[in-house]
Parts: sequence; structure tokens; C-alpha cells
Amino acid sequence: MTSFVICHLSFESPASHLPNTTNQKELQDDKKALFSCLSVNKIWCEIIIPLLWKNPWKYLKKGKEKLLLNVIFSHLTEKSKDLNQFFDFFIESYQKPLFNYINFCKYLNLIEIIKMINSIIINDKSKILILQKEIFHIFINPYTKFTHLYIPYRFNYEIHLIPGAKNCLSELQFLSCNTSVNDNIITGLMGICNSIREIELSMLSNEKINSSYGIVKLIEAQKKLLSVHFLANYQRINESICEVFENSLIKHAKSIQYFETTKQPITKFLSYFINLKRLELNDNFVYMAWNNLEDISLPSLQILKARSVPIKVLASLIENTSGYLTEIKIDRIRHDVINNKRIIQSIYLNCPMLKYLKLLFINSNFLELENLLIRCQYLKGLYIIFEDVWVSYVMIDWNHLFEILTKSSPTGLFKFKFYYNGVPKLESLKLFFDNWKSRNPMLLQTTQMCKSEYTDLIESYKSQGIIKKFNDNLYAFDDFEWIQKAF
Repeated sequence: MTSFVICHLSFESPASHLPNTTNQKELQDDKKALFSCLSVNKIWCEIIIPLLWKNPWKYLKKGKEKLLLNVIFSHLTEKSKDLNQFFDFFIESYQKPLFNYINFCKYLNLIEIIKMINSIIINDKSKILILQKEIFHIFINPYTKFTHLYIPYRFNYEIHLIPGAKNCLSELQFLSCNTSVNDNIITGLMGICNSIREIELSMLSNEKINSSYGIVKLIEAQKKLLSVHFLANYQRINESICEVFENSLIKHAKSIQYFETTKQPITKFLSYFINLKRLELNDNFVYMAWNNLEDISLPSLQILKARSVPIKVLASLIENTSGYLTEIKIDRIRHDVINNKRIIQSIYLNCPMLKYLKLLFINSNFLELENLLIRCQYLKGLYIIFEDVWVSYVMIDWNHLFEILTKSSPTGLFKFKFYYNGVPKLESLKLFFDNWKSRNPMLLQTTQMCKSEYTDLIESYKSQGIIKKFNDNLYAFDDFEWIQKAF
């Protein structure tokens, strides 16, 4: 039974017994390789299993919840093994597990545990609570050390009072929670955890300010906070809470290197983040003004990702960095030719180290695009969103674009993504590829180029070694997967 469950889950890779770090990372994301390692021999199984159970929720397949629960409940004490009189889905006899799987677990995902229970028990609150209690007590014990904790919406089970919780949670590095969590739980965690480095906080609609003071104190109690994700799930939220939360982060201004938000800041607290390296701004609701980001200086910024944020704000941000930006992603913000010119200029005048860029391009700004290619000599990947995505009657001057790309692209630039409505003519593409012959083989991703005459042309240039990899898919446009993946 135990091995059957393992074969239906996929986990993380083995560590010290593998040849080198690169191979470890590759194996982590290769489910087939993980499964095959399990069946090699006993030694490999002993190497793989601890890493598989590091995060057992990661690859749990739908419909396999009962199997995983049976493995979890094989760790029950003799005193608790009469649970099968309440639940008909448990195995009749509990085999002693081959490993103490629970002790290998580093991710305590209460969200997934509750989802798993609710998928098995329908409309029976008393049984759900019994099962929750038993599972929480199995995972929280004196011998398990968690690094990641995920707390669900309106959670009120005081896990910090479970015997062994202090040992279990004392080395917590990541916390995901929301402002609806029982304040007693947050206060309890504050007495246990002071080494959290990454917090993901979801702000819900119309939360009372008193209900969130606990999370503010917990944030302030941490020794070295590095990453913060502030996710507003509704457009209208209590701005008083937001302000208190923002002010609590100022204490960690020198240590925070990564900040993400889906709500425009209430204050200018980001101006204190002198060591911030990564900033992600995502307007989930309406086009907010984001005025409190204008004129702030982020001298250490390396990565900027923005969605639906005004161009003038982003241009100001870029202009107030110190030349270390290597990755810029700007999308879902319609703007005119003047603002398009300004954002391109702000990039090539202030980002000499830029490697990856995603940006809307307007036909009238070919000169600015050429300046960008000439000045940003470290550019490796270019993702262009064309004007006709927003304005259907605009005609893209493909010949001019391709001429500039072949003439002015730095030698390291050979990764392109083009997102458009109007497909380029075959003749334009052919000329582009012919002029690219002396350069590095191209990685190209496009949309709506699936007709046979286009695919035949692409295959012809692939066979010549001019195109290394091509993909045409409107719905699978990742941003910069080039950074992580080897082609």
C-alpha cells in the first residue's frame, strides 16, 4: 500500500548522494526520473524517499487523496488506531510504514490537508474535525522540523498548542497566511518563530483592523525578513490595515530583497528598501494610480515585473535605479506613442546590464528600439507585444522591424517572442532568417503562425541551423522561461 501511494505522488529530488548540484536541480523537476529512481534498488529508494516527502502535496494527483491519507494514518499511535470505526475508507489493518515519512516532511500545508479531507468527507463537520485533529497531531510532533507553513482562510485550530509544536515550527523560514486567521494562532507563532525569511500575506475585504495586529507583530519579531508577498484579494480593503502593515516592514527595510504586491501602496515605505533586488507589481482590479511609487529610489533593483501599472510610474522607477536592472517585464498596460517612447528611453538610458525585456512596442518608435538594441549590449531575450494587440487596425511594419533586429541586435540576443494579431508575410520572415545566418541560432516563439506554409518555412531554417527552437502557441506564452530552461 505504501509503495503504491508513493508511485502516485511526485516529490523533490535526492540531495547529497547525487553527483552534483546541477543534476540535483534537474532531477527535482523531472517526475519520470524520480519515479524511475524509486525502482532502481533499495539504496536508491533510501536516497529518494526523504526528498520525496519533503513536500508531499506538490504533486498529489486528484483522486489519490485516500491513498495518501492511508499512508499518513499508518503513523498513528496504537491509542488512535480505532479511527477506522468512524471512517470506512481506511485500510482494515495498519502496516508499519517502511520509513517514518512524516519526519521527512518540511512543508506543512494545512490548506492542502483540509482540501484533501473535504474531498473525502462531504457534509459531516464532526468527522471532518476529528480527522483534522488527528492529522495535525501526526505532523506536529517533537521529531519533525518544518521550514514552510501554509495556513488556510479563517483557520482557528491552535496548532501552536499541540505538543511538539515549539520544536516543529522553531526553524520556520516561510509563512503563508491571511488576515482572517485567528489572532491567537499568530500570537502563538510569534512566541515560537523568529527566523521567518519569507512571508506571503493575503489581505481580505473589509477586515477589522484589530484582527490583523497579530500578523504585524509577527512580522516585526522576525530577525531577517528577505521576501514579502502582499496579495490583496479584493479591490476594497481596509486601508488602515495596509498602512500598519507597510509601516511594520520598515523595520526590515535593509534586509528585504524581494517585494510583491497586488495593491498600490498607501505610503512611500518602499523608499526605505535600499537593498531591494526584485519588485513585482500586479494591479488585479482596475488601473490604479500607484502614485506613491513615483520618485522613489531603488538603487539595488535588478528585476522589475509590472502588470497594469501606469507607464509614467514605471519610467520614474527605472530612472531612479542605479544601473543594475537585468530583467524588466511590463505588460497589460495600454499607452500612447509618447509614453512608449519615454519607457524605452528610460530603459536604454538607465539599464546597461539588461538581459531580458518584455514590452509593448509602437510602430512610430523604431528609432528608440534601435537605440535600445545598441545601448543594451547584454540583452539576451526580447519579448515584444505589438501595438495591433490593442488597436486592431494598426499594421505592423515587419520589414523595418526585422531589419533593425538583424542590423542592431547585440551578439548575445537570439531569443525572441512576438505577440501580435497581424501575421508577418512569408517574404518578410524569409528575409529575416536569411539575414540572421551569421548569428547565434535563434529561439523563436510566435502566435498564429500555424499554417503549413509557415511551419514548412520554419522547418527549412531549422534544418539549416538558423533556428534552434520554434514554438507557435497563443496560450502558452511564458515570460522568460529561457532563464530557467536549457534549450
